Amino acid sequence: MTKLILITGISKGLSYAMTEGFIQQGHTVIGCARSSGAIDKIRQKFSAPNDFTSVDVANEQFVKTWARDILQKYSPPDIVINNAANINYLAPLWEIPSEEFSDLIDINIKGVANIIRHFVPAMVKNKRGIIVNFSSGWGRSTSAQVAPYCASKWAIEGLTRSLAQELPSGMAAIPLNPGIIYTDMLSISFGEEAANYTPVSDWVLKAVPFILNLKPKDNGIPLTVP
Repeated sequence: MTKLILITGISKGLSYAMTEGFIQQGHTVIGCARSSGAIDKIRQKFSAPNDFTSVDVANEQFVKTWARDILQKYSPPDIVINNAANINYLAPLWEIPSEEFSDLIDINIKGVANIIRHFVPAMVKNKRGIIVNFSSGWGRSTSAQVAPYCASKWAIEGLTRSLAQELPSGMAAIPLNPGIIYTDMLSISFGEEAANYTPVSDWVLKAVPFILNLKPKDNGIPLTVP
């Protein structure tokens, strides 16, 4: 059965790989990213009925407008994947500038809440749909010099598990740890060692079917891509 899948942060990394993977399997992807240039390239590669828009998820008015337009054109999504996120540059917490900290929180936490606020009511009305909020190993453990990122992903764990208790039967909200994958974001944290970890091209082969197989019975359960 063809699914309508909404993904944030599709300009690169895991979200771009998932977009490609879902479309290759015949599903329709609705996606957003901040970079209008990246969105233009993605539009050229993946045609209708897939739909891509430049949206900063941290800006609620932009999300509200985008959601209104999408929900007028399409039915409510079958799956919402919140993956747009930033990581801080490595430093002790007291050395991380306030602006950098605030930007990370605005995207990683408030951005997720904005998407939920403006897309999920239509899903709740139909009493169907899966919400997948990408967490991290650093949403269940900690390391030095990534305190803001850890804080944001621990917040996603709590936010998602609380949301799960609010949804009607037939829906699910799941905090999903993707694992450690070699991306630009990992390179910020791990430097040259990042290249020793799982390539995105391998990860997506497991992640796409795993996400497609999520069910209402998984509601509120912290999961990890195998």
